[in-house]
Amino acid sequence: MSLTEPNRILVTGGAGFIGSHLCSRLLMRGCEVLCVDNFYTGRRENIEHLLGSPKFELLRHDVNFPLYVEVDRIFNLACPASPVHYQADPVQTTKTSVMGAINMLGLAKRVKAPILQASTSEVYGDPAVHPQPESYWGNVNPIGPRSCYDEGKRCAETLFFDYNRQHNLQTKVIRIFNTYGPRMHPGDGRVVSNFIVQALTGEPITIYGDGSQTRSFCYVDDLVDGIIAMMDTPADVIGPVNLGNPGEFTMLELAELVRELVGSSVEIIHKPLPADDPKQRKPIIDQAKQLLGWEPKVQLREGLTRTIEYFDGTLQTRSLNFARNMRMAG
Repeated sequence: MSLTEPNRILVTGGAGFIGSHLCSRLLMRGCEVLCVDNFYTGRRENIEHLLGSPKFELLRHDVNFPLYVEVDRIFNLACPASPVHYQADPVQTTKTSVMGAINMLGLAKRVKAPILQASTSEVYGDPAVHPQPESYWGNVNPIGPRSCYDEGKRCAETLFFDYNRQHNLQTKVIRIFNTYGPRMHPGDGRVVSNFIVQALTGEPITIYGDGSQTRSFCYVDDLVDGIIAMMDTPADVIGPVNLGNPGEFTMLELAELVRELVGSSVEIIHKPLPADDPKQRKPIIDQAKQLLGWEPKVQLREGLTRTIEYFDGTLQTRSLNFARNMRMAG
């Protein structure tokens, strides 16, 4: 069964940044969508525009607890994904990655539904191999401040492969590299949102370290194309498959590009590098090209321009609402 046919689809973490874009795209394909989120980091405003659709249903639920619904496909995206959020409650982050995976795999087994796990490039840790192929086992500190997320996602991958081998469950695993675009949380601490918000508000752009560390940035529309293409693959395509943009940029290059596109002359300042922060991150996407026929299309300049427009509008709206509330309070 393909996602081109009408299906009832479950998206956990569906009110999050990536999840909300996935929900929108699935609705466009004629699917019925059950969006599940506990709103720890997901936001209602991300899916507000979908609430009027008769094919969209929102359920507030924590994946750490079992869920009993009837669905045809499951996309498991539930988990805080930015260091600010996943380090705020590291025990809960690990539980969400591991117990959430167990509960969603149990549901998939019961209803005999294919299930896709949104894993992460963080499973590679601070990589000693560059760029990173799926065959690389990673270099992860199991007791560091980032390990709640890194090791939680690694364990989730283990569970997905074991359910496939032990229960013959149709599972699929993708590893998502840095993704950006509209609906990013302005306070999530990720580098793209940080730089854009700082430039738009006239604050100095903060770079951690000397700015030579690199990342690869994939626009969210491209990523969603890859996620759906992975779910559409035959049962014997399990993964893991890297999904990301292989274009590689230093933090300093990104900061200067954001400053240029915003039209700002704010200062760029440096602060100490956080513990276990990867020095390099770039995907090899040969498998995505061969198995999914997928590669990103949106260049960084174009994607950043769209993202800046979104944040500019969001910040202006918040300023107007704040001013209105102050007037009402006065």
